Amino acid sequence: MGHSFTWAGGLCAAALALSGCMSDIARVFDPADMVTRMKTPDASQAVKPTYAEKISADSQIIQGLSLRASVLPVGTVSDQVASAVLAANSRTAEAELRAATLRSEAASKNWLPRIGPQVSLTSLGAVAANLVVDQVLFDNGRRKGERAFAVADVEVAAVSLAQDTNNRVATALKLYTAAAEARETAALDQMTLKDMTHFAWVMGERVKGGVSDMSDLTILRQKLSEIRASHDAAVEREATSIAELNAMSVIPLGDLRGVPDVPVTAFSGAPLNVVRSEAEKTRAIAAAKVARAGQLPGLSAGGTVGEGSTLGLRIGSDQLLGFGTKASLEAIAQADETATRKLRQSVEDSNRNLRRLERQISAKTRQADEAATLAAQARRNLDIFQEQYDAGQRQVMDVVGVYETYARQQQTQVVLKYDVVRLKIEMAELQGVLADGSAI
Repeated sequence: MGHSFTWAGGLCAAALALSGCMSDIARVFDPADMVTRMKTPDASQAVKPTYAEKISADSQIIQGLSLRASVLPVGTVSDQVASAVLAANSRTAEAELRAATLRSEAASKNWLPRIGPQVSLTSLGAVAANLVVDQVLFDNGRRKGERAFAVADVEVAAVSLAQDTNNRVATALKLYTAAAEARETAALDQMTLKDMTHFAWVMGERVKGGVSDMSDLTILRQKLSEIRASHDAAVEREATSIAELNAMSVIPLGDLRGVPDVPVTAFSGAPLNVVRSEAEKTRAIAAAKVARAGQLPGLSAGGTVGEGSTLGLRIGSDQLLGFGTKASLEAIAQADETATRKLRQSVEDSNRNLRRLERQISAKTRQADEAATLAAQARRNLDIFQEQYDAGQRQVMDVVGVYETYARQQQTQVVLKYDVVRLKIEMAELQGVLADGSAI
């Protein structure tokens, strides 16, 4: 048995020497290093970084994601909503990132020899146990490609986590925005309902006195029914949005008030879709290298240790060479070009979306300002008509018509104001700046 293990050790050492790894082995088994490993760690010794920390430090994509800062002002209602929903986040994408990191860590050791048992039953009924050792010497860059693929897979998972987190915050902010808009709409409807009720009372008294026609009172009552329906619908929209928001949050958010503040611009950060395309391009190129290496023959050293020990070199490939091998290699070579074009298309799409959002925000902001100006003018007209009505120069329905114009302008101003907020949330989500990258 001792002779078998001696053969196993010699076989592993020979394979490692042929693959150019003896320097690493000598460093690992250095006596001075062994003494150091036996020492008790103290404060003066540097903490060895984990594999996840190493890959994060070496990856420009992950570093860029970590350095992203949230555009949400600290302490504002938008920041409170974001903090509450992130505290309750199940972070499914985080589990996927951890799995990708573990796969990358496993791939980082794929250059080491593979050792495993081999148990077989001989023709005489006896059990033969051997130790199988295999060390790749030349593989056309396959294992290097596997390591690059695993690292790129971690980067893709990291971008997915950033997208998932920003998606969650954007969803919560949109729900809160819908609730705030519905609340403000309901308040305007309540005020309109109060004023129109007064007009209906005046018209009712005029009908009783025979001054006005019953048809005018019927019209006012119809308008009152429409205003009540609009008010009730707004109250229901607010309740629904808050209920859905509370389901995402770690604390109830129904008492929050105010318009969400999202001070974002088209240059707040690189779109996450572009960053993801960059990571996917690296991964696709690495996958192509692995596929290409699988088409070509490689060289490995290995054998079995035990009864009938063997040691030798093997030349072979995963697939047999055929008449279509050249075409297969050419198709694999197109992976770089395909990934590059996908990246360019992603950049173009993201830039187009940013320009669209930028123009829409500018237009909606201008329209909201115009609506505020028109509402102020309608209010002045209403005051004039009210004075003329008090002086007996106007009918009730004249004042009602001007009041409806004023109420419509107020509602339009509210809709446009919250449209701007929603567009800013969409832009911030696209650029991935709704949450701090370091916290993610």
